[in-house]
Amino acid sequence: MKLSRLGYSIAAIFLTIATFLPLPVLAAVPVAAIADNNGSSFVTTAVDRVGAAVVRIDTERTITRRMDPFFGDESMTGLPQQQLLRGQGSGFIIDRDGIILTNAHVVDRADKVTVILKDGRSLEGKVQGVDPVTDLAVVKISGAKNLPIAQLGNSDIVKVGDWAIAVGNPFGLDNTVTLGIISTLKRASASVGMTDKRLDFIQTDAAINPGNSGGPLLDAQGRVIGINTAIRADAMGIGFAIPINKAKTISTQLARGEKVVHPYLGVQMVTLTPAIAAENNQDPNALFQIPEINGVLVVKVLPNTAASIAGMRRGDAILEVNGEAIRDANQLQDVMENSLVSKQIQVRILRDGKNQLVKVIPKDLNS
Repeated sequence: MKLSRLGYSIAAIFLTIATFLPLPVLAAVPVAAIADNNGSSFVTTAVDRVGAAVVRIDTERTITRRMDPFFGDESMTGLPQQQLLRGQGSGFIIDRDGIILTNAHVVDRADKVTVILKDGRSLEGKVQGVDPVTDLAVVKISGAKNLPIAQLGNSDIVKVGDWAIAVGNPFGLDNTVTLGIISTLKRASASVGMTDKRLDFIQTDAAINPGNSGGPLLDAQGRVIGINTAIRADAMGIGFAIPINKAKTISTQLARGEKVVHPYLGVQMVTLTPAIAAENNQDPNALFQIPEINGVLVVKVLPNTAASIAGMRRGDAILEVNGEAIRDANQLQDVMENSLVSKQIQVRILRDGKNQLVKVIPKDLNS
């Protein structure tokens, strides 16, 4: 639509007035949300509170391989040769007498552990306990007292969108800090390809790289809310941390050198919903028909496990454990983790359209 001469005149008047009017003032972000009175950011303040308690962990392990003397390849009939493997990770001090939390895979089968403090001191470390299922380990250093410690937070109150600060030594670059947010919570270890673990991870977009493993993930106040543990090789900007509350429950056991017990059913399973079942049942090539209900479907029963001894079968739908309704595979795993080894549990299943009660005596996953 074309403007008349009068319209152009009015528009010009408004443009002239707007040119001389002051620009609107945008709402200012409170300085306290970004910096303190000295101009330091909240990240700086948080890192200052914990930085001295973050350590680098160097490991050495000697292995023997049989090598072909002519081609240099590994061979079953070759000559035995010893090879020194070196590794590196991070950790943080939780006790002034030198108790350090880190990842199990950082110190796994290490012959020698050396802990480097932020002030440059290099101290011998001893692995007190390791739990591969939760990827947690405790290292004790000797020769130092009254050490700085990291304040442990509460991972149960962390929310998606909260700040996440990762501290560690990626690629040997000591005292590295990265910033991001909490991307999601309760990310099951199986969903990120770690089927040998029993964990619900904190997912973050704070950069976590090799060498960060075992270092702390902090909240905006500098409290440890997680232990950095894994990155996805096939994705950018995704990292995972073990919730600190999980570490709290077993770190004392590990520090005493005790074995951590994980009750184990012995099945491979998937979450079952009516929609998933219906899709399977409409497939003419489906191996078997699945009940169209909510629960957990057993896709394989592992030999010599509690489930196989109790007579569970592939195709069973798990509905309840000790009277508690089971909605998904993650919940079933949590229920099993909170049960007791060698103490009978009652598992209600649906098999061939009939409800059955199976009595199962869990075994230890590490046995």
